[in-house]
Amino acid sequence: MSLPFEQLDYIYAPSSDVAADAHRLIGLLGGRLVFAIEAMGARVAMLELAAGPPHLLLASHLEGEAPVLVYRVADLEAARNELRERGLAGDSLELPMGPAFAFGVGGQRFAIYERSRSGVVAGFEGRRDF
Repeated sequence: MSLPFEQLDYIYAPSSDVAADAHRLIGLLGGRLVFAIEAMGARVAMLELAAGPPHLLLASHLEGEAPVLVYRVADLEAARNELRERGLAGDSLELPMGPAFAFGVGGQRFAIYERSRSGVVAGFEGRRDF
């Protein structure tokens, strides 16, 4: 039995210095800075390290050390219910791209989201707050 994950779209990684980490990663690995946003006391930078997803999001407000793998699903409610039926607890949250459900398995962190605001990332592209 498998979940209807469509695609791994994002990797959210905690960062204590988003600007420095973004600069260092781009310098060492290449790629492109898609945006660097500062809002509500948090900094988030999106890096494009390959032609397609997943994109790396460095986030100052993300607690812990492990990254969060963010998968897109067509029907968040159905996927969340299936996870809960399997005994996985988690938290509902809102990502800029749409509603999400975050959960952990062992030390690994995951989130699933339904892309209901597809234009948000494109709207942030090129923004440089820091």
